[in-house]
Amino acid sequence: MENEDITKKLLELLREDLVFYSDMIKEVAMDMIKEGYTKYPVFIAHQHEVKVGEPILLIQDYARDFNINATTLEELVERKLVLPEREADFKANYKDPKVFICILLITVISAHFIYVPYKMKKELQ
Repeated sequence: MENEDITKKLLELLREDLVFYSDMIKEVAMDMIKEGYTKYPVFIAHQHEVKVGEPILLIQDYARDFNINATTLEELVERKLVLPEREADFKANYKDPKVFICILLITVISAHFIYVPYKMKKELQ
């Protein structure tokens, strides 16, 4: 299977998980903002161990395909997963956290930032 095909399949699986997880993720994002931790919550979707952020939703607890960790733009800059010189670009492109989940999808072959609306249809179109 080509990397592009693998990524497409992972995105389909992630979409299904996010339909399930979205209300829980939104609650965490709004709490992070309200409590003053960040204006830029980021959620890491992964299937392998990652040492970034705090685990909030685990595969074994929900019988899903992806674990979800909560982190912040500030932690990603500190760990140089977002280069400091790109922080302003990230902020300029960041979508409204009341409407969209900012996901950092980490796989064994790549990592991608994606934005997904909290309100998604359950079926693919």
